[in-house]
Amino acid sequence: MPIINVSVTGKPDAKLSAAIAKDITEITATHLRKDPTITAVAVSYIDPQHWFAGGKSLAEHGTSTFWLDIKVVDGTNTKLELEAYLKAIFDAFGRLLGDVHEESYALVHEVPAAAYGFGGKSQEFRFISGRLKAA
Repeated sequence: MPIINVSVTGKPDAKLSAAIAKDITEITATHLRKDPTITAVAVSYIDPQHWFAGGKSLAEHGTSTFWLDIKVVDGTNTKLELEAYLKAIFDAFGRLLGDVHEESYALVHEVPAAAYGFGGKSQEFRFISGRLKAA
């Protein structure tokens, strides 16, 4: 049930947004074991003239960039899974956007299960309910 916010340089492009959502959802399912049916992805676009790295705009650099921010429940992934995820994300954006600037970022927020949920129920509630049903 992660929520994934992605910002990329460029003009809004529905086809690219769909490709980003598809690839990122698949990578998230593969590397972080998150259910793709409840993964949400929001894509935003920023003009390369308004995104700066090293004091120069991405338009000046002549490259693309991205910022990916994902929230997952704390303790549900290992350091090795997170490492593989970050690499796969960078590789995917290289394919999706072309020449990606090195200062492109991804952040995995690990948040407490009691403070994170969807449909009005926390992930902690879902975990406890599942355990009680299994007992």
